[in-house]
Amino acid sequence: MPTSADIRAASPAMAHNMDTLLLGQVWQRTQLSPRDRSLATVAVMIARGQTAELAAHFDLALKNGVTPLELSEAINHLAFYSGWGNAAGAAPIATEVFGRYGVTPDQLAPVSPDLLPIDQIAEDARAASVDKSVGPVSPGLVQYTTSALFNDLWLRPGLAPRDRSLITVTTLVANGQVAQIGYHLNRAMDNGLTQTEASELLSHLAFYAGWPNAFSAVPAFNDVFNKRQES
Repeated sequence: MPTSADIRAASPAMAHNMDTLLLGQVWQRTQLSPRDRSLATVAVMIARGQTAELAAHFDLALKNGVTPLELSEAINHLAFYSGWGNAAGAAPIATEVFGRYGVTPDQLAPVSPDLLPIDQIAEDARAASVDKSVGPVSPGLVQYTTSALFNDLWLRPGLAPRDRSLITVTTLVANGQVAQIGYHLNRAMDNGLTQTEASELLSHLAFYAGWPNAFSAVPAFNDVFNKRQES
């Protein structure tokens, strides 16, 4: 992975901004906890296949209070929301970091845990909406959206619903997938993410996913904030 010296040798200005702006200011802001910043940063790097700094951020995430189980579960979650290849690329890096911490397999995401209870009314409404809009195009996509995602993945207890929402919104912003942001940001706020935290998440992601992706997400965030304030 690149060191500060590597960056400084290639771009002294970038090294200066990393030290004074990114680490000296952004990571010190209190509107989002260091733990949440770590989860979001790891999610960006996995979602975009950016492995150069991933080991360092897995390490930082563990130091900031993210558990090995939560990181393991995040990789599993991001396989669905950023693609199997991106998550698979992160797996050996996580394995190396876990090895340095003495993490054992029993501390990681189990195959078949006891699932969290489901809100059947909300799930029925979601399923009906997806079936109406997606069913005529791809019945298989409807099937697996229900069986693999909302009746399994989102109910796995290894990562809290709020944290799943946090990394899902992060992935959507990072990959410029604005069409899905409204639904998942609303779900994130229903799951406990505050407007202040969501706002700060967007600011954080400008540095790790790039300004264009952050700015492209602003209208979707604004729409959710306004509608929630009106309701």
